[in-house]
Amino acid sequence: MKVCYRITLQLPPEEKFNLVQQIRRAALSVKLNINEGASGRSAAEPKRFWEISCGSVIEIDAAAEAMVDLDYLSKDALNELRSLLNSCFALLTKMVERT
Repeated sequence: MKVCYRITLQLPPEEKFNLVQQIRRAALSVKLNINEGASGRSAAEPKRFWEISCGSVIEIDAAAEAMVDLDYLSKDALNELRSLLNSCFALLTKMVERT
């Protein structure tokens, strides 16, 4: 989540209500849905929340790609972020598969 917040600091002011909010909302969604899934009461609840987290990871990746397209983020920075996102997605996928 910190990395997502950090990269949004590089965005111009006109993106404050677009990319900044979208990326930060998705990053927070990953964290909140992991926690909410961990506290699920039924067997199906955790899986659903972790699937939502996976979707938010994909959303962050797409937004970061847009940042590269708009010359707001370097390809190297995108690759570093993608490494973290891929690790997060892999862990979430394992959690989903185990439920």
